[in-house]
Amino acid sequence: MNTRTDFGKVAVLFGGTSAEREVSLKSGSRVLAALQSQGVDAHAFDPAERKLDELAGFDRAFIALHGRHGEDGTIQGALELMHIPYTGSGVMASAVGMDKWRTKLLWRSVGLPIPEFVMLDATSDFAAVEAQLGLPLFVKPACEGSSIGVTKVRKAGELHAAYLEAAKHDPLVIAEKGVLGGEYTASILGDEALPIIKIEPATDFYDYEAKYFRDDTAYRCPCGLPEARELEIRAQALEAFRVLGCRGWGRVDFLMDEEGNHYFLEVNTAPGMTDHSLVPMGARVAGMEYPALVRRVLELAAND
Repeated sequence: MNTRTDFGKVAVLFGGTSAEREVSLKSGSRVLAALQSQGVDAHAFDPAERKLDELAGFDRAFIALHGRHGEDGTIQGALELMHIPYTGSGVMASAVGMDKWRTKLLWRSVGLPIPEFVMLDATSDFAAVEAQLGLPLFVKPACEGSSIGVTKVRKAGELHAAYLEAAKHDPLVIAEKGVLGGEYTASILGDEALPIIKIEPATDFYDYEAKYFRDDTAYRCPCGLPEARELEIRAQALEAFRVLGCRGWGRVDFLMDEEGNHYFLEVNTAPGMTDHSLVPMGARVAGMEYPALVRRVLELAAND
């Protein structure tokens, strides 16, 4: 099989200008190597260093950009205008998925379980929000990823400072009830939700360092849930993915409380593909090694 003619000339987009540039560089370099190892005519393309019009002549794009301008619909729109099929979700789903607030609104509207939350601004009654949601709670910018700007508020009176930290990254700031029974993720590939992974960070929560750099985060797959319960949540995760209009591949993160109830947290429409990343772990348990996973994601590339 001649893989060079299967996909044509492929741009692997990674790097970019977002706060997640460092992670994107790690993801993209691994994706590029995996494609080239299979004979795909793949080339590195960093939008921070090259003009987008240089994409003319590419037949397909693998988006390994994370964060703003990479998974928020902007690069997807540019590729649409250039008629270049690309991996992952389209313009609308990418934009909505990047916005945790609007994601929550859509999920709540169709009855999917989400943690209780309050939107914050400079005029909020922070003491009242602490009382309403209880402690601990989490504060996060609505439109950042990789836990950037996220604070766990443990003590009364700390919410205002956490708000100010999150507001450095985005004007939309969410205060979210702490759900403390475990952190989990379900990867999506095509029409399938892959085996669920339970994440057990050595840090207080699954923060930026734990996600990408620490080696003491434990990942459990099988995740330990009863089989029927796991299949139920995987089906709901696929529904949560589709409700937002997502396609191709992604990841739906969720939390469990101490009683075993689950709450969907957010969707990742351009997930990490580093050596610490979760989609490759779920795929491996499902019987798909990293090169085959990368190839499958590229096969799913499309236009809106």
